[in-house]
Amino acid sequence: MENNEYSVGLDIGTTKIVAIVGRRNTHGKIEVLGVGTAKSLGVHKGIVNNISQTIQSIKAAVAQAQSSAGVAIQKVTVGIAGKHIRSLQHSDYIMRENPDQYITDDDIEKLKDQVKQLVMLPGEEIIHVLPQEYKVDSQGEIQEPVGMHGTRLEANFHVVVGQMGSIRNIARCVREAGLEMEALTLEPLASSEAVLTKEEKEAGVAIVDIGGGTTDIAIFKDNIIRHTCVIPYGGGIITDDIKEGCSIIEKHAEKLKVNFGSAVPELEKDTTFVTIPGLHGRPDKEISLKTLAQIVSARVEEILEMVNTELKAYGAFEQKKKLIAGIVLTGGGSNLRHLRQLANYTTGFDSRIGFANEYVTNDKSQHLKGPEYATAIGLLMESLKIRDKKNAPEQIEIKEEIFANEKTEETINELLQQDEILTKEEVVAQSAEKRRNKLTIGQKIMESVKKFFEEVE
Repeated sequence: MENNEYSVGLDIGTTKIVAIVGRRNTHGKIEVLGVGTAKSLGVHKGIVNNISQTIQSIKAAVAQAQSSAGVAIQKVTVGIAGKHIRSLQHSDYIMRENPDQYITDDDIEKLKDQVKQLVMLPGEEIIHVLPQEYKVDSQGEIQEPVGMHGTRLEANFHVVVGQMGSIRNIARCVREAGLEMEALTLEPLASSEAVLTKEEKEAGVAIVDIGGGTTDIAIFKDNIIRHTCVIPYGGGIITDDIKEGCSIIEKHAEKLKVNFGSAVPELEKDTTFVTIPGLHGRPDKEISLKTLAQIVSARVEEILEMVNTELKAYGAFEQKKKLIAGIVLTGGGSNLRHLRQLANYTTGFDSRIGFANEYVTNDKSQHLKGPEYATAIGLLMESLKIRDKKNAPEQIEIKEEIFANEKTEETINELLQQDEILTKEEVVAQSAEKRRNKLTIGQKIMESVKKFFEEVE
C-alpha cells in the first residue's frame, strides 16, 4: 500500500500512547486499518518529562499499529496538551494588491502568516491560528470570503499558544522514534472532530476531554471555535486520591476506579463492599463502595468546578453565548459511572458521553467505541484532511485548464457542481465528450440548413 493512501494519528497521552492507521473509503467514511497502544511512561500531565521513555513508548505503539495494519508508518499527526497551553483573541487585516481579482485561499494564508508573526511571551510559540469571522471592506460577519471581491480583508482569530520547550520535546521524541511529524494539533480540537456534530457546533457546545493527566476544553458556537484551554488535572489524580484514601497500591486503585468508581455517592449502598487482596500475606482489605464514591466525587467535583470557571470566562451563561447543545464528555475519564448526572448538576448544562467511533465504518467489535480513543481518531481525521488538502491543488489546476479551453456557462456550472474527486484522465475525457457533443449539434444545424436550401430550389 502506498504511503499516500493512508494516514496516522498519534496520541501521546499521560497514561497511554495510541497510534491509529486509517484511510477514507469510497463513501468518504473512515476505515481504520490498525491500532497500536502502549503504556505512557515518560509523560506527566500532558508534558514530556522523560525523553527516552517516551520514545520507547511511541515505538511500541507504532510497531503494534504497523503490525495490525500491515503498512510501514512514516508520517504522523501528533496531539499536544498540557498546562502550558493558552489561547487569545486577535484581529488583523491585509490590503490586497489586486482588488479586481476575487479573494483566494492564498489571501487567507497570507493573513494567517501575518498573525503568526505576532510577538509572544519569551519561550512561547504559536500552535494554531484559527479564523473565526471575516470582514471584507465594510461587510462583516462573513464565514467564507473566498470568491468575493474586496480591497481590505480582515478577520478575528483564535490563537493557540504553547511553550516552545514542550513543543520541541514532542517533536524530538517523534523524530527519534523514526517518524516524521506531519502536523501538531491541539488535542481538544482533535477530540471535537471525532465526537461533535455540525449541529452541536452551530447550536453551541463545550467538549470536555477528561484524560489521564489533563482535562481539555474546547467551546464552539455558530460553527466557530470560541475558547480553548487545558486544566492540569485528569483521571490520574482521582486514582492518586483513591490510593491515599484507601491505603492501597496504585494498580488496585486504578482497577477500583475503573470497575467500581462512581461520581454520585448517594447512588451507592452502605452495605456494598469490594475486597482488595493484601500484600505479601497480609489480610485482605474491604472497601465500601460508598466510601470509594465519596473519594471519587470530591475530586470530580473539583475538576467540574474548573470547567464551570472556563465556561463563565467564555460567557456561556449569557443569552447570546448560551451553549444550547450543552456539554459533551469524552476521554477515558468520562467512563466513570454517573458522571453525566454530576456534570448536569454542577454546570447546569445538559451533557452526553461522546463516543469516538461515530465516523468509523469498520469497528464491528466496538473496540474503538470507548471515549478514550476520541483524541487518536480525531488526529487521524486531521491527518486525512491534510492529505486531502494537498491533493486539492491538482484538481483546481485541472478544472482551471478546462475553464480556459471551454468557457461555456454550461460546462463551468457542471464542473462547479461536481463534489467527487476526478482524475486528470476522467476530466479530459469529460471535456472531449462535451466537445464531440457540440460538434455533433453544429453538424446537425448545418445539415438542416443545407436541406432547407435544397427544398427551396
